[in-house]
Amino acid sequence: MKRLRAWAWRLAGLFSKGRRERELANELNGHLEMHIDDNLRAGMTPEQARREALLKLGGLEQAKEAYRERGTVPFLDNLTQDLRFAARQVAKNPGFSLTAILVLALGLGASLATFALVDAALIKPLPYQDPNRLVSVDESSGMFPRSNLSYLDYLDWKRFNKVFQSLEVYTATGYMFGAPSSPVPVRGTRVSDGFFRTLGIVPILGRDFYAGEDLPGKPNTVILSYGAWQKYFGERKDVIGKTILLSEAPYTVIGVLPREFQFAPRGNAAVWVPLHASGHCESQRSCHNLYGIARLKDGVTIPAALAEMKSIAAQLEKQYPSSNRGQGASVIRLSEAITGDIRLILLMLLGGAGLLLVIATVNVASLLLVRSESRKREMAVRSALGGSKLRLLGQFAIEGAVLAMGGCFAGIFLAYWALQALPRLVPPEMLTTMPFLSDAGFTWRVCAFAAALSILAAALFSITPSLRVSLQAIREGLAEGSRGSAGTTWRRLGANLVVVELAVAVVLLAGAGLLGKSLYRLLNVDLGFQPDHLATLYVDMPATRYAKADKQIALGREVIQRVSNLPGVRSVALTSLLPAYYNSNTDWIRFVGRPYSGKHNEVNQRDVSSGYFATIGANLLRGRFFTDAEDQSKHKVVVINKALAAKYFPGQNPVGQKIGGITLAPDSIKEIIGVVDDIREGSLDSDIWPAVYYPFNQSPDSGFSLVVRTKQSPESMLVTVRAAIRKIDPGLGIAEEATMAQRIHDSPSAYLHRSAAWIVSAFAALALLLSIVGLYGVVAYSAGQRTREIGVRMALGAQRGAVYRLILREAARLAAIGICIGLFGAVFAASLMTRLLFGVRSWDVPTLIGVAIVLGIASVAASYVPARRAASINPIEALRSE
Repeated sequence: MKRLRAWAWRLAGLFSKGRRERELANELNGHLEMHIDDNLRAGMTPEQARREALLKLGGLEQAKEAYRERGTVPFLDNLTQDLRFAARQVAKNPGFSLTAILVLALGLGASLATFALVDAALIKPLPYQDPNRLVSVDESSGMFPRSNLSYLDYLDWKRFNKVFQSLEVYTATGYMFGAPSSPVPVRGTRVSDGFFRTLGIVPILGRDFYAGEDLPGKPNTVILSYGAWQKYFGERKDVIGKTILLSEAPYTVIGVLPREFQFAPRGNAAVWVPLHASGHCESQRSCHNLYGIARLKDGVTIPAALAEMKSIAAQLEKQYPSSNRGQGASVIRLSEAITGDIRLILLMLLGGAGLLLVIATVNVASLLLVRSESRKREMAVRSALGGSKLRLLGQFAIEGAVLAMGGCFAGIFLAYWALQALPRLVPPEMLTTMPFLSDAGFTWRVCAFAAALSILAAALFSITPSLRVSLQAIREGLAEGSRGSAGTTWRRLGANLVVVELAVAVVLLAGAGLLGKSLYRLLNVDLGFQPDHLATLYVDMPATRYAKADKQIALGREVIQRVSNLPGVRSVALTSLLPAYYNSNTDWIRFVGRPYSGKHNEVNQRDVSSGYFATIGANLLRGRFFTDAEDQSKHKVVVINKALAAKYFPGQNPVGQKIGGITLAPDSIKEIIGVVDDIREGSLDSDIWPAVYYPFNQSPDSGFSLVVRTKQSPESMLVTVRAAIRKIDPGLGIAEEATMAQRIHDSPSAYLHRSAAWIVSAFAALALLLSIVGLYGVVAYSAGQRTREIGVRMALGAQRGAVYRLILREAARLAAIGICIGLFGAVFAASLMTRLLFGVRSWDVPTLIGVAIVLGIASVAASYVPARRAASINPIEALRSE
């Protein structure tokens, strides 16, 4: 109890310090006067009486300190004093403090924002029940490591596997929602009956699909997304049981999904309907149009599941050699399938942000070292007045912590601003497939990461100047004044830190240069067509009225005729899939008259109208293009690309040769009538695949993309083209209106390369600025420390040019060492991001040389000012000042 009362009394002393100080002063003065009176009565002189009284008390300040230690908690009292002193130091040196806080904030802000994205995309669990057991299940082939499932393969996989608790499928679709007179295009997803149960998602209104509700012939039902329920039905609860029209077919609403539900592979799908696998594709084992998702059984690992699915795929290959030859299996985590290529980019950006943080902390540490040199006399005086070494080190620790906290708060603000701005920079179509960009925020993991960085920064900023404080240095500081003899030591330490900064800056600059060069080559890659003045949109035909091929062909011809007659239109064409999109919609072909080993010759397949190649500006190499008269009543023909001709007809003229399906059924035989130059059908960074082009009039579909070459701005023509199509049939679905240039600019490959290049370039620019500032500080400090030496040199006849060379030589040495080390690091770092490079090697010599030149010029520029100042020294004044 006595100890508790003593501690309580001491704590109370912290909160009544002013009053207690006054009482202490009065009491000590009273004791001092009493001792003085006693000494005077003993016959001492007044001076002797006061001196003896002070000696008896042990000194006023010493007595006060002893009393304070008994009356308060010394640690807390010292901490309070150090915090106040640190605050005064910050206010006394606003330039230094703001610079240190801003530099640290830039590094911390970049690191926190990037980590928040990594947390949302790669660390945060998916918003489903037990997400670690969810996997993406796909087939695989030689050209597709992960390819779509066929419906019949899916049924066999589901029946034979013993590793999945459930295995479901889904596929994208689109509908026209509403009355035929004013339909609205909406995204949809067809799913097997257990899809939502596999994810662990329960509708907030209504019910899930029943078992077997996805089978052919079952009633049309639909589950609405929360957004669709809110937008089209005003969140009315009586929507359950209502009938809505999707592409003019009636569907009964049975449920509404939760507000927070999102499934990135399908973006912002508005309606979810049962699979009802009754189409032509679902009846063929060779037609792949489904994506698989499964939940692992307890205790089953992904490698075990993959091994079993490969075994089942091998059995199906033996059983169905014509359709399943070379068809394997792929099983990966669902989270990995969702993030895809963005995983590598995020990890690369996190590394870049970490390097920027290293530069920022090194710079602040350098500033603190310089400041500690200038405060050596202060520390010496405080030590001489009784300050212990531990107390002096504690003062540095508190000041470092204050700066670290200031930089942390400013960095959090910058990171928050960056996270708010980033989603606005992403094309809306891409944002729906990357929901983690909107979900990125300050989770507990991000906050813990921020706290860890702040603690490490505070520790570094505390230890760095403390290393310069020793009893010997303090004595030297007292003897030598503010100059001290540690200038040479600091120059050596500061030079090493600058070398580190420059090396890191080289790594970031080289990364930015390689990514920038990759982006330039990506955006200027040979497309095989002319993308300028092309307007595009997608037209969807209601299946209820355009189920037959003749009606689809007739509509296609009418759309071409109507749009061609519009003012400002040069030509119009149709295609099943726009170029520069992705390598997909493939077909397996055989060559008539050649032996067949059973190997699948997989090629891109496109259905195009007769004027397609002329409209997009493709080049004909051999033969001819289609004519509009070549419809289903005519001999079947096909145009191939140069890649197919080079691969399967090397040194031959393919015109007149015939190809067909894998069984060479008579109705699949087609004659090659022309060879077109390679058109980049896939993404900008993908390889050119062999491709076949069928006439739309011989192979129509219920939907097509319209390509319009305009005489004027293609953006201005989109509204006119849309209106013309609406006049043909108001019930047609029209979506994805954009120019070809916009599509290319906003394509996933272009966006990923562009975002990586821009962000790393921003990191590199900041790194260059900070490293040059650090180099300037070291050279300027070194020149200042050598003022006497320079004065002596000039007094002995040295010219200004010699002084310039003296200072610039030191800067050049540091820059050369940093650049050489950085170049080796840059090649290593670039080798880790080769997947993000397009048409550029990781050791691209021109880029590395360019980075070295830029940093070398910047280093010379940063060193010129202190060199000029040193060369302008008046020898007499320099020697007098010493």
